[in-house]
Amino acid sequence: MMKGKLLQIHSADNVAVALADLPGDIELSLGDSILRTLEPVTRGHKVAIRDISEGARVIKYGYAIGTASRDILAGQHVHSHNLATALAGPQSYSYSPRPAASLPLVPEGLPDSFAGYLRRDGRAGVRNEVWIINTVGCSNAVAAEIARRAGLAFQGARIDGIYHFGHPYGCSQLGKDQQQTQQILAGLVQHPNAAAVLVLGLGCENNNIASFKQVLGQVDPERVKFLEAQAVGDEVEAALELLEPLVRYAESFTRTAIPVSKLVLGLKCGGSDAFSGITANPLVGCVSDYLVARGGSAILTEVPEMFGAEQILMDRAVDEQVFEKIVGMINGFKRYFQRYQQPVYENPSPGNKQGGITTLEEKSLGCILKGGHSQVVDVIPYGHRIKQAGLSLLDGPGNDMVAVTALAAAGAQMVLFTTGRGTPLGGPVPTLKIASNDVLAQRKPHWIDFSAGDLLAGRPLPVLAGELWQQIIAVASGSQACHEKAGFREIAIFKDGVTL
Repeated sequence: MMKGKLLQIHSADNVAVALADLPGDIELSLGDSILRTLEPVTRGHKVAIRDISEGARVIKYGYAIGTASRDILAGQHVHSHNLATALAGPQSYSYSPRPAASLPLVPEGLPDSFAGYLRRDGRAGVRNEVWIINTVGCSNAVAAEIARRAGLAFQGARIDGIYHFGHPYGCSQLGKDQQQTQQILAGLVQHPNAAAVLVLGLGCENNNIASFKQVLGQVDPERVKFLEAQAVGDEVEAALELLEPLVRYAESFTRTAIPVSKLVLGLKCGGSDAFSGITANPLVGCVSDYLVARGGSAILTEVPEMFGAEQILMDRAVDEQVFEKIVGMINGFKRYFQRYQQPVYENPSPGNKQGGITTLEEKSLGCILKGGHSQVVDVIPYGHRIKQAGLSLLDGPGNDMVAVTALAAAGAQMVLFTTGRGTPLGGPVPTLKIASNDVLAQRKPHWIDFSAGDLLAGRPLPVLAGELWQQIIAVASGSQACHEKAGFREIAIFKDGVTL
């Protein structure tokens, strides 16, 4: 009989997760009972722990993750061949708020400040960089050359680097589609990790500098300067001249002790496996609760990966107005799918399924755990900035690069990115990759910043959360994430409209 090979997450669950590859026809201990496998079950996949009739709900995390598409016997593998989603289109929801959960006590001894950069507007940066933000994709190569030349020209300057972020948009867009591009770029220009910014325009684009300024609003002329490439002879030399005072301005900032209440963490997962919802996501949720308890802010996004778990978030809305915003966000994204004649449940990805996730409900129930147990205080439209402390939801897709960019534009100085499969991506802000299992962390140490795998071995969640908190503070104070060491920084913008 094999012991310790199955995990039943909630007492109401009728499936358990295999913690190791299981052969068929073996006896397994599960609490006080014995289960015999009827077929092999891959590590991370589900096995029925009691008979489930066709049409009955399959329960994991204490919630339904779909319905049985055929009769399932105890001991059988539960996956795409016998489990189907129950998701549909927009629906009605009822406001049934639950009492605010008691947030976990922050363990004594954890730092309550970080060494960051206090900006003139009162926000804090965890990096002191100079950014080149181009208004249109036609200027990507020029922006890259300016950044390269500037890196050489200002080598030794007391800044954390000069970076550009290429993208394909800013022209041939209309209406809301162009507004989304402008809002994301404006959020980056206004980001506190950027001590100074050069906005590089071309001159003939829809998102020309004059149009962009209307979205950007008032800026500090010492901090932000503008260059229209078509209006000068040598745009690279002209940019270097403008960067000189911007670099000197950035050098005026030094790291100082800043309370964690000024920290904004973006919460994201990608390349998830079945252990993401058991280890990495709950770990991030615990840290998110720690931050909110200390007056800080966390932002949870990936709306399509809330489908099937949205009622849990709605029940945590701080008031009925926020509840209605969540309803509008969820149903609005489902209508977006329908406009393009796509099913709302076209998820999980092939990698998710290989890792043991079967339905979108299952993925969503694991995904929202990154938000911990805090009340939801606000819903932020895509491209907009966070308005208040606490846990906010950000409207936007689950695509990794699009979501990370949106979190940064919303004001997150760092992103906690959980993964069970691994990814090398890096956003415009420090993006800590948190592995759901030690195998991944050991195989990809140049990708992974932290592993939550010890939770599977019984290590206490508060202990591991304290270690992750320490690492977050270290990165906020200047230590580099893996993607920063590798030089991986990029953005992506959500497109929803015609291209001219």
